[in-house]
Amino acid sequence: MPEDSAADPHIPQSRGARDPQSQTRIRAAWLYYIEGMTQSEVAKSLGVNRIMITRLLSEARRRGEVVIRIKSDLAPLTELQSRLEDRFGLTRAIVAPFSDPDGDPTRVIAAAAGAHLGEIMRPNITVGVGWGRTLHAMLPFVEGRQLDGVRVVSLLGGISQARRFNPAEFAWQFAELFQAEGFLVTAPAIVDSPRTKHALLEHCGLEQVFQMAETCDVALLSCGGISTLTTSYRLGHVSEAERLSMIEAGAVGDILYNFLDRDGRPIDHPVNARAISMPLDRLARVPNKVLISGGPEKITMLHGTLRSLRPSTFITDERSAAALLEEPKPES
Repeated sequence: MPEDSAADPHIPQSRGARDPQSQTRIRAAWLYYIEGMTQSEVAKSLGVNRIMITRLLSEARRRGEVVIRIKSDLAPLTELQSRLEDRFGLTRAIVAPFSDPDGDPTRVIAAAAGAHLGEIMRPNITVGVGWGRTLHAMLPFVEGRQLDGVRVVSLLGGISQARRFNPAEFAWQFAELFQAEGFLVTAPAIVDSPRTKHALLEHCGLEQVFQMAETCDVALLSCGGISTLTTSYRLGHVSEAERLSMIEAGAVGDILYNFLDRDGRPIDHPVNARAISMPLDRLARVPNKVLISGGPEKITMLHGTLRSLRPSTFITDERSAAALLEEPKPES
């Protein structure tokens, strides 16, 4: 692989007996980053559970034992970035190289996002975080370091099953990278009724978390399509009947479980009234919103989200960027 397009994971030698977990941590990092195993495969190989591997990898990044450098030259994509900025009123567009028409751009978007996070993280910053495959894939590309006064606030509830893309797990892992204080929404992402949602917000302290989220310096967001429900984190929250009825009501996808139509407006559907997440009108008050997403199944959703939410920064891949620019402009 040519150097100017390589991701360079650097794993230094162990520090020996001073750190009893050093050998296991470095072995886990090597298997995950160099040999390309999944976290579950690494856990099986080392005879530990996957949660332990997640913690070991996070600790390795925090200690600087794993550093991933993105050396790609994005200059050829300047025109796409400028056109996106002009079209959607962005402060900055970041477009990652990706030419495979049948491939999944998640990893290249995640790599570009991780590099951007290295630029904007600073002491005493409050970061609101969403969830999803792209944000989770970003973690290995974020260079962790100790920063004083950092707060990480989850922008939506979690899931009861211990699955890979749990919002609480992502928020915790992201906070660990910077030894930050974390604030979680300790409730399901979708509850059984609007009445339950109201009770949780008013009487269980969740409203205070969302009030804190409104004052975030930056929000990290991703969005999803609704054409299929194959992504594991949605299973158990939205039934197939609800998915079909939301499509019938005009939904093209969701951001933080706010299901939107093609113009980026929340649809009139009971699921939206049951979601424990940051509403879009409150999310709009966050001054720096970073939208990190791409893929052919999300183009219509992304187009509406860019128009309605007006993020300051948008990070995507070149095929998604080109597809978005081909979408017709609204009449008004």
